[in-house]
Amino acid sequence: MTETATEGRKIDHVNIVIKEDVNAKGITTGFGRYHFEHDALPELDMRRIDLSTTFLGKQLKAPFLISSMTGGAAPTEKINLQLAEAAQALGVAMGVGSQRAAIFDPSVAASYQVRRVAPDIALFANLGAVQLNYGYGVEQCLRAVDMIQADALILHFNALQEAVQPEGDTNFAGLLQKVEAICRALPVPVIAKEVGNGIGAKTAKRLVEAGVQAIDVAGAGGTSWSEVERFRHRTQAGQRIAATFAGWGIPTTEAIKQVRAALPNIGIIGSGGLRSGLDLAKAIALGADLGASAAPNLLAQNDGGSEAVYEAILAVIDELRISMFCTGAANLAELRQTPLYSVG
Repeated sequence: MTETATEGRKIDHVNIVIKEDVNAKGITTGFGRYHFEHDALPELDMRRIDLSTTFLGKQLKAPFLISSMTGGAAPTEKINLQLAEAAQALGVAMGVGSQRAAIFDPSVAASYQVRRVAPDIALFANLGAVQLNYGYGVEQCLRAVDMIQADALILHFNALQEAVQPEGDTNFAGLLQKVEAICRALPVPVIAKEVGNGIGAKTAKRLVEAGVQAIDVAGAGGTSWSEVERFRHRTQAGQRIAATFAGWGIPTTEAIKQVRAALPNIGIIGSGGLRSGLDLAKAIALGADLGASAAPNLLAQNDGGSEAVYEAILAVIDELRISMFCTGAANLAELRQTPLYSVG
């Protein structure tokens, strides 16, 4: 792959997510099925509700992650810096997009380097797990972590995206053993993440047995990367094939429930179509430690820079606080014990 092709794909992805309808079709996250029982007498001062948490040894002021999005092309440096400024101001975590471009071409590393504006945040590096079958190993993973002074490395698993992508890498054979080698060698935790089709209990258990310390379920119902790739295809056949899988995956709520039931003590990030603080509250009550979103923050950044991202995430945090207040949960531990009932 050439430097120009890699940069062009990064810009394509950002522009498509901003301009096109790339939501999953025919499947939902499941958040709408779940409801809290309202507590008319919560016996709490809402201002004193404690949203703080620790994740992989890092303190957060609220249980939220600005999920991995971009990097690797000149226009994306501004995006990442403005996302990071908002994360720093709010005390939440952030992941950068796949750093493959900067491993290939170190001149674009600056597009991922946000520590100058976010010295204190929990910051996660990111590489595609499948690249371990295409020449990557411990050295490249260490470079990704060191490049941005990261607190953990995300290995993202995007089998469907690669399968429908015009230039996709589809050799996933023997990958788990290589993931295990990375987990053993790295000085920081490894997070396994899907990109919008979900990680279920069976896969999560295999990954944790290999040494992964947290799972980002990234379930179905939000942005569909098969839909994103559909807009990149130049042939009707390619577009048709990608469109076929717009409803593929494990709904986010189901993925959270499955992984928590199978792995009671593992760190779980609930992402995939999370669009409000009420969704975040439901994700935590279902078993997630953090919630995360990507597209809403990218759209906010595009509309108004770091200030707009700050306001959008602050609204999510305020909605989480109100959800906790109206269920009588004074902290996240109590929210995790708060029952949900399902309808439909």
